[in-house]
Amino acid sequence: MSGIHHVTAIAGNAQRNFDFYTRDLGLRFVKRTVNFDDPGTYHFYYGDEAGQPGTILTFFPWEHAAPGRSGVGQTHQTAFRVPASSLGWWTHRLTEKGVAYQPLEKRFGEPVLAFSDPDGMSLALVGVTGAENEKAWAAGGIPAEHAIRGFHGVTLLLEKATRTGAILTDVLGYAEVAREGAIIRYQASATPGAYVDIYEAGGFLPGRMGRGSVHHIAFRAADDAEQNEMARKLIEKHGMHPTEQKDRNYFRSIYFREPGGVLFEIATDVPGFAVDEPVETLGKDLKLPAFLEGHRAEIEKVLPVLEEENAS
Repeated sequence: MSGIHHVTAIAGNAQRNFDFYTRDLGLRFVKRTVNFDDPGTYHFYYGDEAGQPGTILTFFPWEHAAPGRSGVGQTHQTAFRVPASSLGWWTHRLTEKGVAYQPLEKRFGEPVLAFSDPDGMSLALVGVTGAENEKAWAAGGIPAEHAIRGFHGVTLLLEKATRTGAILTDVLGYAEVAREGAIIRYQASATPGAYVDIYEAGGFLPGRMGRGSVHHIAFRAADDAEQNEMARKLIEKHGMHPTEQKDRNYFRSIYFREPGGVLFEIATDVPGFAVDEPVETLGKDLKLPAFLEGHRAEIEKVLPVLEEENAS
């Protein structure tokens, strides 16, 4: 199975981020943990009921992070899939919540409603025919019939698409399926999270990492063996040098910066988010990896308290 595993971005205020994604967009708060490399900061995971690959949007909420700048070498937009018949409902929803949105447009024949989160991260809802038959997590006053069904895909803004496209197709399980203007579309086998669009655009300023920008995109590997094979191809056929494997408790990851400048991760589907708490109570308690449990008291002392009413 190939496709997007998760997308990780940088946010500002933790409560504002939590409120927007759980209450305004109705995603499930799947995991409350910390940045393993910076345990004084939360790492929030949002997704569907079980946090399945292809539904997981994660954030490092850094209160005083400077704003990022959209540009070349970054993820330009992150898109969710909703039933095609739900886009009218969502325009009312965003209006009701005071979220500015752009006029409805069509991309590869599908209706797209673009907007931004409170930190300026570029998001979109894509109306997909048949998505109404996919599982949905109903929360935040959003009925299941209109709820988000995980990722539709991401758009990368790159100077050149060729070498990145070669990695998508040769290593990550994608195939080029369409072109529309300067956008090249690649599709994987998994839904949700099947699409990567490369917007090939020279002459733009390079992006700058910060609040509202995507930190990295993770792609799926079924297990360690498939991840090892992907790493071998990256090294032998594409001259990439992925990191050693890092244990993220809920998946195991390697990282590399693709030729266009975007940080890519390859994450295993296993073990999943129920490894340290039941699916029924995902996200209720702060979960720490074993190597940080001895520091729980001091970590809890520096993390902001979340007000969670109606979060699930």
